[in-house]
Amino acid sequence: MALVRIGSVAELPKAGEAREYQAGARTICIANVDGTCSALDNVCFHRGGPLGQGVVLDGKLVCPWHGWTFDPQTGAAVHDPEAKVPVYPLKIEGDDVLVDL
Repeated sequence: MALVRIGSVAELPKAGEAREYQAGARTICIANVDGTCSALDNVCFHRGGPLGQGVVLDGKLVCPWHGWTFDPQTGAAVHDPEAKVPVYPLKIEGDDVLVDL
């Protein structure tokens, strides 16, 4: 396990939002669906859009560039469940938010 601190609990996105975080050399997207946060790779595989700049709509993460939609818990694209963005385990230790890369 390579746990990387990305911020504090207070810095997590509010329900219905997504946000970008630095995790070492990577940028990670955290999406909050109804109070449950998921960590995904920030790069949409369609055209490289920044998923952390997208929105959460009806429980799905929507890429801001071309509207591709993903399940934040599995990383699966809604239109093709076989196409997936990497998802990373998220861990809270005290006030620290850690991602397992």
